[in-house]
Amino acid sequence: MSSQTENMPAGKQIVMSGIRPTGYLHLGNYFGAMQNYVKMQEQFECYFMVADLHSLTTHPDTKELRENVKRVFAENIACGLDPDKVAFYCQSHIHETAELYLYLNMMAYKGELEKTTTFKDKVRLQPENVNAGLLTYPVLQTADIILHRAKYVPVGKDQEQHLEMARTFANRFNHRYGDVFPEPVAFNFGGELVKVPSLDGTGKMSKSENQNATIYLSDAEDVIKKKVMKAKTDAGPTEPNAAKPDYIENLFQLMRLVSSPDTLQKFEDDFNTCNIRYGDMKKQLGEDIAAFTAPIREKAAAIQSDEVYLKKVMLQGAEKARISAQKTIELTREAMGLNYFAPTP
Repeated sequence: MSSQTENMPAGKQIVMSGIRPTGYLHLGNYFGAMQNYVKMQEQFECYFMVADLHSLTTHPDTKELRENVKRVFAENIACGLDPDKVAFYCQSHIHETAELYLYLNMMAYKGELEKTTTFKDKVRLQPENVNAGLLTYPVLQTADIILHRAKYVPVGKDQEQHLEMARTFANRFNHRYGDVFPEPVAFNFGGELVKVPSLDGTGKMSKSENQNATIYLSDAEDVIKKKVMKAKTDAGPTEPNAAKPDYIENLFQLMRLVSSPDTLQKFEDDFNTCNIRYGDMKKQLGEDIAAFTAPIREKAAAIQSDEVYLKKVMLQGAEKARISAQKTIELTREAMGLNYFAPTP
């Protein structure tokens, strides 16, 4: 499935994306998603949702949910998301989501849901908590997307199967009841998404895995520096202009994101002339990452502690999202013939 980044139709298109309130935002989230969200809010009608209901499928204990939701709101706003420009809301505040989820469940079949990769993965990881919500996760995700009749959905590779199912359910509804929902497609604003490598060279940064190899936006300066200094390196190249091993290229990739061009060029030159001192490079990289994340960390902490402001943001976001949701539910009921006192055609 290719991402739709060119030949955009005229008019303000609708973009929708959800963020689970589990784990902490990290550099990968920032460069891989948040930067694009901030750009999108200037050109699209955007609905960004904190997916608290989704989190219940794997985290049924809600003792920490309140603080997690507040933190996600705070971190996203600190990264540049503007609640005045987008509908930034909490999933459970939009009751129409549950209604559409119910209708779509009537058209979702056990066999197709059991085949989803994420369901099979979760069953393997949590065999004692295979609940109905886990099975119908793609149905709820579809309800989130098509509730706003969104055309564009920023997703990573791991969510492409769910988006394919969203198209299936939307088309199935349209075929059965009438044309209500557009077919949602994957969308990367401004080209390919940036992949931010983990510090141990084993993949990308993660909200929940490889915590010592992931730089979180909330990490204190000393924590960042310690993590970077533990990053995997070697004795250095033995011939000029040698190819970089993956774990070394990862460090240079991080430096391209947070360091000045002059700093990056210095260490590129040092590597190509076999004079690289990885200890110096990691020390500089740690300082540059800490300097980059400090304003975000400080702003997020201030927002998270401001209950009045957060309540205002959540209520404002829910009001915007509800206007869109109510229109869609009216169209849905009408298409399904559930408006029993409406005049017959």
